[in-house]
Amino acid sequence: MDLATIVGILVGLAFIIMGIMQDGDIVTFFNLPSILIVVGGTVAATFVAYPLYTVLDSLKVVRKAFSAQKNEAGIIITKVIDLANTARKEGLLALEEASEQIDDPFLQKGVMLVVDGTDPELVRNLLETELSFVEERHKEGQGIFEVMGTYAPAFGMIGTLIGLINMLRRLDDPSTIGPSMAVALITTFYGSLMANLIFLPIANKLKFRSREEILLKEIMLEGLLSIQAGENPRIIEEKLKAFLPPKVRAEISEQKQKGEEE
Repeated sequence: MDLATIVGILVGLAFIIMGIMQDGDIVTFFNLPSILIVVGGTVAATFVAYPLYTVLDSLKVVRKAFSAQKNEAGIIITKVIDLANTARKEGLLALEEASEQIDDPFLQKGVMLVVDGTDPELVRNLLETELSFVEERHKEGQGIFEVMGTYAPAFGMIGTLIGLINMLRRLDDPSTIGPSMAVALITTFYGSLMANLIFLPIANKLKFRSREEILLKEIMLEGLLSIQAGENPRIIEEKLKAFLPPKVRAEISEQKQKGEEE
């Protein structure tokens, strides 16, 4: 689990609540009509903007913002090198049996294409096409949260306008102007808070997770093409490590040394 997402939201809320309580009462910042306007309006507008199935799928995607996969690149590179060693010792046809133990559908599909003797250029085209569609699906989930981050402040402003209209209807009673103005502004507060602490940060985290997943699949693609070309496993390993930052390369090398010592 990625604690950064959860901790970020909770710490943000905690600091905002502490800021409110320094010179006010937290109860005055709770207003049910304002919540209904912002939350209900944002959700409704999102359903108008996107098909129902896309919005429901985005609820499944959001869990990626709360999950973390540490050193997944190292695991992928190890799998690819194992496949390269198998192909070097027993031939490409031996990869068919090895593919049954692969959990990743993308890598498994690539291995089967190699085993079937598919032209390398065709293998690249097929896998890159799938890669582009994966990226497109990721963008849909990101886009929904970006749109919600846009709609929330807008509905907060709508709630403020509603509150101001109701306030103007009671101008004959000066004692109601202050409380009515406060309630009107609370709706804008809710909209800005939800957009900048929840929706937009989650959209950005999903972009980061998408880049991670695409990188892993690019490593798989390059590794499979190298195996098909009959390259040395050590050369393949160095080639795949080139996709990673120096820190991650060092971690992979340390893990490999520990594994050899054990």
